Amino acid sequence: MDNQIFAIPQHVMLGSGEQLFDHIADCLADFMRLRGLKDVKLPLGFTFSFPCRQEGLTRARLVQWTKGFACKGVEGQDVVELLRASIRKRGVEIDVMAVVNDTTGTLMSCAHKNRECRVGVIVGTGTNACYMESVPNAELFADEFAAPTDGVIVNTEWGAFGDNGVLDFVRTDWDDEVNTYSLNKGRQLFEKMISGMYMGEMVRSIVASLTRQGLLFEGKGSEKLFTPHCFQSAFVSWIESEPKGVFIQTRKAMAEMDLSHASEDDLFSVQMICERISTRAAHLVSAAIATVLNKMRRPFTVVGVDGSVYRYHPHFHDLMAAKTAELTDPAYRFEMMLSEDGSGRGAALVAAVAVRQMEELRAKGLIDY
Repeated sequence: MDNQIFAIPQHVMLGSGEQLFDHIADCLADFMRLRGLKDVKLPLGFTFSFPCRQEGLTRARLVQWTKGFACKGVEGQDVVELLRASIRKRGVEIDVMAVVNDTTGTLMSCAHKNRECRVGVIVGTGTNACYMESVPNAELFADEFAAPTDGVIVNTEWGAFGDNGVLDFVRTDWDDEVNTYSLNKGRQLFEKMISGMYMGEMVRSIVASLTRQGLLFEGKGSEKLFTPHCFQSAFVSWIESEPKGVFIQTRKAMAEMDLSHASEDDLFSVQMICERISTRAAHLVSAAIATVLNKMRRPFTVVGVDGSVYRYHPHFHDLMAAKTAELTDPAYRFEMMLSEDGSGRGAALVAAVAVRQMEELRAKGLIDY
């Protein structure tokens, strides 16, 4: 499968909605031009990984930004229409056939390989999940849609779990600090305890606090240590990849933070902090997955999982699998499947089905466009 990754610059993430969707349209136009497809009309599956009110297969209104985005003029708007407007300005033939959440894409891409997949989970920059629910239990399912017989996908938006205070009993002062320095203060509190966007910041907050107390680095920190968001979550994976008593990657991470003066005791403590934060994150996700599995009550369910933390953290899968098994009723067996580009392939699968359905309706003379 031919693919290309385009970065979204920080100034675009924090700019206007028009800037963001113009940037996406530019990337699509460049992709088509480089492959000689500029004059070909292509269907598009659009993955939009933010809380939306889904009003149709090609209609979704953004509820709120998460994961470091804060583009103005988008909340409450139909993101498909905004993208279509930007595409029209580029003069390329792209028809948005479906807009899906990345969890839905993950579920679809895994279900394409294994029909028992009924749950899609993301543990990456953010965290979220969706699952298959029976139609009578899907309270927001609109009457105008033809009711499916096999159920409907429910997007849980579990990253916002705890925003009403129900997680305060497990949140710490460091969680409060991470929340304080985030763009969306007071929101996505569950996500901030788990995801890759905040994992490194959680470690930095703890290490900085202990340094101020004179318990690490003989009380001598660095400008980077005391600057929010300077400790990359990738450092956590580096550090977690080492066995106890080995400090090669840990020293490398400390050098990146201008903390080369760290003693072996300091390095051991940093390793322990990374282990505790990683384990807590994995266990919290596991509790959420187990809750969904126990609710579904299926004899066997495949859980599709994607995201950089799950994919690249050296222990996250094992921690998740063990704790989910511990918390799930033994009658409900499960298996975790790594999704291969769930966001891309899953959205493409949904778009392909939409195209096929339109062609069938057109052949029957029920539509003429």
